[in-house]
Amino acid sequence: MSKSKKTAITVFVLLALMLAGIIVFHNNPGADPGEELVKKIISCGVIVCACFIFVRWYDKFTVLPVELYQNRHLIWKLAKNDFKKRYAGSYLGAVWAMIQPVVTVAMYYIVFGVFMPDAKPDGDVPFVLFLTAGLVPWFYFNEALNNGTNALLEYNYLVKKVVFKISILPIIKIIAATFIHVFFVCILLVVAIFYGYYPNIYTIQVVYYSFCLFIFVLALCYTTCAVVVFFKDLSQIINIALQIGMWATPILWDIQQIENPVIVTLLKLNPLVYVVNGYRSAIYGRQWFFEDFFSTMYFWIVTVVLFGFGALVFKRLKVHFADVL
Repeated sequence: MSKSKKTAITVFVLLALMLAGIIVFHNNPGADPGEELVKKIISCGVIVCACFIFVRWYDKFTVLPVELYQNRHLIWKLAKNDFKKRYAGSYLGAVWAMIQPVVTVAMYYIVFGVFMPDAKPDGDVPFVLFLTAGLVPWFYFNEALNNGTNALLEYNYLVKKVVFKISILPIIKIIAATFIHVFFVCILLVVAIFYGYYPNIYTIQVVYYSFCLFIFVLALCYTTCAVVVFFKDLSQIINIALQIGMWATPILWDIQQIENPVIVTLLKLNPLVYVVNGYRSAIYGRQWFFEDFFSTMYFWIVTVVLFGFGALVFKRLKVHFADVL
């Protein structure tokens, strides 16, 4: 075992032990003691499994992140070119990427905020701010997943080049989608200021939740972009899943209005619930992400598992990409 590998494994195990210690001593005053105990036991068990998996398959899990880091300058350059190329030749250029989501927010506000006021969630927060804070991360996820899934198909001429690192193609698409997301985060902040919710120390969490969404969609795309090469219908399945997912995620409705705890638990299995609620907490909720400790841990466990699974699928299938494309 190399020295660098030993160091990485040691650091990971130490971090896992620290996290296990935080879980054991973490107490939520308003929670049921029995439920908290079950959560702690399950969480510690997951950490033990994660340590075993990381040590056992260390080489397979680290190949992809290392490749991305080594090609970071090329990734940034290609992402900027991809963004510019997408709207080349049109009079308004990148403005078109911003018009459609703005119109969508306006239409939802008119329908649910004006014509159907009873459908609005309860609370003192203005509905347009509640709606915008939910739609901004959803637009990012929607565009990044669709573009990342089709990255290999769009750049098939690069896939056929032997010397090109095709593992960087999905992240190029996601970074290009991030440029538009930054614009909409600025719009969200303007809307918040208009209603009297000025930026404060909690607002910096928007960066954290954007990073969460970036890694989560990247983890998904390494699986979807590899499978879609062999199964083209996956793109249509993803579009249908996104339509369903928008209503299964608390974007137009508030999860706190649901009284059945079983249904709430099932809905929170969707990792996007953590991100959408996080954006709202960062803008007007005045709550830190670590205050909801178990939701944060659940999100990152799911994301890491999906990333590891995606990296494995991508590695197994990439030797056949050139032949199929």
